[in-house]
Formats: sequence, structure tokens, C-alpha cells
Amino acid sequence: MAEDGPIIKPVHGVNYSIIGLCIGGVTFTLLVLLGTYYCYQKRRRLNAKRTGPDQPLAFHSHRRPTAVKSPAGTGTGTHYLKKSPSPTGNAKTPPGISAPHTPSPTGIVGPLESGVSSHQHFEPKPENQVVKDTCTTENERQTPTKEEQETNEKNLQQNVAYLGQLVFKLRYKHDKNALIVSVVRCKDLPAKDPNTGSSDPYVKLQLLPDKQHKVKTRVLRKTRNPVYDEDFTFYGISFNQLPSITLHFVILSFDRYSRDDIIGEVFCALSNVDIAQIETQQMALCREIQPRSLKIRSQGRGELLVSLCWQPAANRLTVVVLKARNLPKMDVTGLADPYVKIYLLYNGQRIAKKKTHVKKRTLMPVFNESFVFDIPANGQTLDGISLEFLLLDWDRVTKNEVIGRLELGGGKCTGSALTHWNEVCNSPRRQIADWHKLKE
Repeated sequence: MAEDGPIIKPVHGVNYSIIGLCIGGVTFTLLVLLGTYYCYQKRRRLNAKRTGPDQPLAFHSHRRPTAVKSPAGTGTGTHYLKKSPSPTGNAKTPPGISAPHTPSPTGIVGPLESGVSSHQHFEPKPENQVVKDTCTTENERQTPTKEEQETNEKNLQQNVAYLGQLVFKLRYKHDKNALIVSVVRCKDLPAKDPNTGSSDPYVKLQLLPDKQHKVKTRVLRKTRNPVYDEDFTFYGISFNQLPSITLHFVILSFDRYSRDDIIGEVFCALSNVDIAQIETQQMALCREIQPRSLKIRSQGRGELLVSLCWQPAANRLTVVVLKARNLPKMDVTGLADPYVKIYLLYNGQRIAKKKTHVKKRTLMPVFNESFVFDIPANGQTLDGISLEFLLLDWDRVTKNEVIGRLELGGGKCTGSALTHWNEVCNSPRRQIADWHKLKE
């Protein structure tokens, strides 16, 4: 007899709903995995772009200035040459003369260029300070407006105000033929920023009469009593040269949005210093800061010879700057580096400008340069037209100083200038020249 077992029934069909659920689950899982992988890859690409070489400048971490040992050698292990951005931008080139070489990006002339080395105590700058300094060069190269020039002229005329004191030290080393000048500090400087009641001072130094060795300190923010303690070593100076050298310090206040304000200057002739003392030890000196305009007021501003020719048919005015004479002595060498700027004004507004070349080291410059101005078409007269002449003393280190002014035409024209202008207007096609005294 057969043994009873499980009853086996044939399958008559397949349950498609279960298969569909399985396929749907697998498909959903694959879609989730693909979406997660796509988001992961996209995020990796974004991170790589932010940290890679194509990253914008704002995302880079700024590196602090590198401290380099001074070339002074082994005996000065505590002094360093800190490479920092120039507080006032690159050195200037005289009008009409191309730059002989690319300026140093640090604003400090190295010993290979001029025999000068600057070394100072290393003080790391905060990160935000480095960013601020590196962003100022474009603003500082801008040409000053008329209001800025007038403001600087007013600052130069503060001859009755006390401008503070400069403390510095001197030392001479025979073994290296080197003069060491230490800019220690300034005291009681005037406030050039009316908003903060303070200044952002720094000091520039050059050796006269050569004007070849030029250095400057760092800018100290919001202080009227800055302490620098910076040493500048001038190489290649023999001991016998010292009596003929004069130290020229210029104290300025840094301005981010316009030209730096000149606080004053200090001259120190080494012929008046006990050279034997600086040969054996360091000598500390203190000098009162003097305004820049005193030397001009005491000597007068000189005269300028100009020639004009009005051509009504072509609507042109030809101006010839011939020469100047009896100019004031602008430095201790008893000379100046003059050049002339000419502005054409229409109804009191400057519409064109020209300038001559710089004539180096002379108080009797001969320019002989001709300029042609196109006059706005307003008939056959010079109504509303005037000329403004500025005679300036060029300086590589500081702002070019205005020696004197001359106006021909316009409401402020008087005396011999008015007579000359009327003669030019009434005598077209004639070249008429005359001497004029320069005014403040």
C-alpha cells in the first residue's frame, strides 16, 4: 500500500504583481545610488575649483613679508631687511624722460642698485594690514585734482604752527665704509586726518647733494608719536666725504585716497656734527621739523619768460616757454630741478594741459619749448580763454613742489600780465614775449 505524502498540485500561473514590486525596488535603489554619486562628484569638482590654481585672488591666503638677513653681516644678527610694500608707490620719473629701469616692487632700493641697504627689527604685520598695504598703489598713482593741490598748498603754508620733532641716530663704520642712520621716532606731529584727530606718518630720507640714496620707513597708523627704530646703512661712503653730505628727512602722512600730505622736513648737515664722535659711538640727535614753504617765502619766486601767438583763422594759440630766472634755492645744494606745467582754461574750467622737460640743478633754466592749443570755436576772439602756468621743482622722493604761478587772461589777470594778454588778443598772428613775476 502506497504511503500517504503531501498533495502536489500543478501551478497554473505566475503572480506578476510581486515581480513588478521587486523590479521597482531595484530600480529605485539604483536611482538613489546614481543621484548620490552625481552629487558627490559635483561637490568634489566645486571644492577642487575653490582650492585649485584657478581660485580668485580673494580666496588666497596672503603670505607675510619675508625676513631676510641684512647684508651688514654677522655682527648684526638682530637686524633684518623687511620686504614690505611701498607706502607711496613706485618712484617717479621726470616729465619727458622715460624710466631707465623697472622700479623695485618693494619700494626699497637694494645695495646693488645704489649702495644702500635698509635693515630693521622684524615685526610681523597682521594679515589684514598686509592686504591694506598691497591695495593702495593704484590710488596713489592718480594725478591730484585742483582741490587736492590747493589743499596741499595750504598745508605747506602752515609756517607758524609747531610741526613736532624728529629723533635720529648716526654711526660710521670704517671697516665697511658705511654710514648708518637710525630713524628712531617722531614727537608731537600735527593731526592730518580730521576724522580721527591723528596721522599715518612715515619718514623719507635721502643724501644730498647727490640725491641718489633714497630710503623710507614703514607707515605707522593713527599716531602722532610714531616709533620706528629702523636702521638704514649707506655703503660706499668714505670718511672724508662725510662733511660734504647733508641728510634730508621728509615727514609725510599717508593718505589712501589722495596724495600723501607733507608734514615737514629736517636738514642735518654732517659738517655741523662731531664726526669723530660718530666714528667711535652712536650719536643721538633731535631736530625740530620745519615747514617746506619757508625757503620760498624768504627768497621770492622768480620770473618766467613766455611768448604767445593767437591765430584766429586756425583757432589756435601757440605758447612758447622760453626761460626762467632768479628762482629760489629749493635744497641745500643751492639749486632746483624746475619744469613748467601749462593749463588752458575755458570759462574757468581746465580743458587742456602741457608740460616741459625737467631742467636739472639750475636756477636759470632755459626751456625753449613750444606748445599749440586748439581753441574752442567761439568766433574770432579769445573771450573766456585764459592760461595758467605752474613752475614746479621736481623731486623723485616727495611731491613736486609748486615754486610759483602765473595767470594770463581771466578775471584774476592784472598788471603786466593783463597788458601782455591784451596785446596778444589785439595783435593776431604776432609772437609776443614778456617777463612775468611768479606769484604764490
